[in-house]
Amino acid sequence: MIRTGIDLGGSKIEIAVFAADGSTLLRERVATPQGDYIGTVMAVADLVDMAERKVMGCGSPPDGARSTVGVGIPGAESRVTGRIKNANSTCLIGKPLQQDLQARLQREVRIANDANCFALSEAVDGAGAGAAVVFGVILGTGVGGGIVVDGKLLTGANSIAGEWGHNPLPGEDHSDVCYCGRSGCVEQYLSGPGLSTDHRRATSADFQAPEIVQRAAAGDASCEATMQRYEARLARALAGVINILDPEVIVLGGGLSNINRLYDKVPRLWGEHVFSDHVATKLLKHRHGDSSGVRGAAWLWN
Repeated sequence: MIRTGIDLGGSKIEIAVFAADGSTLLRERVATPQGDYIGTVMAVADLVDMAERKVMGCGSPPDGARSTVGVGIPGAESRVTGRIKNANSTCLIGKPLQQDLQARLQREVRIANDANCFALSEAVDGAGAGAAVVFGVILGTGVGGGIVVDGKLLTGANSIAGEWGHNPLPGEDHSDVCYCGRSGCVEQYLSGPGLSTDHRRATSADFQAPEIVQRAAAGDASCEATMQRYEARLARALAGVINILDPEVIVLGGGLSNINRLYDKVPRLWGEHVFSDHVATKLLKHRHGDSSGVRGAAWLWN
């Protein structure tokens, strides 16, 4: 079976086509039409058409075959209306994206949250392969999560399973209001912009997350203090996940997942917040990186 995955992001749309053995037959990306819902639908559909023409031309799929299509989006489908909710790409909100894509492509299309796609990719054949319960985490411009149990994506009764980024972070004053309208969300502290904001408040220095990490590694005491606050917060937030979900593996993705010190320091800190005498959960770096979004979207057809 030939599977196509789409990662529909705020700035780019990426497509990848995979053979039955998981090998990549094609991978391309285009810019996302900004604020243009119809343009976005057409861009996704045109990418699928283009990819199938190219793949068919190389003779890999059976003659006349069409691929399955899965799409990862920065939001979720409402179980009440079937329309998109909670999307950072606001032009998608309230739109029947699945219905419109299916009408344009003349086939079933499966849609899932992009963090869920990341979690599925890493659970199927990534860093969490073989684990019964995997929690996939996105630490980037925002903070998201996804849950995979026995190789199957858990979406939940409200299509929000894994959305830990909009839980309040324990141990903080919760004075700031998140874009979602709630106060003290995990995302406000553990996203890239959240790390920068915390450093600016403590020092008045306006550094982006990569520079804070680099300066801390070079011995800058104020940046090191910021990193230690970040690690303590990440440990508290993930301890709450462990207490409820008790996953075998937590896999980190997103830009901040490339901070290698997290994988040593955070597990050293989360034990005091976990309701157990021993924490067997592993904190692992992603295996597929930027490819996990499109891979997970394609694996929606597993």
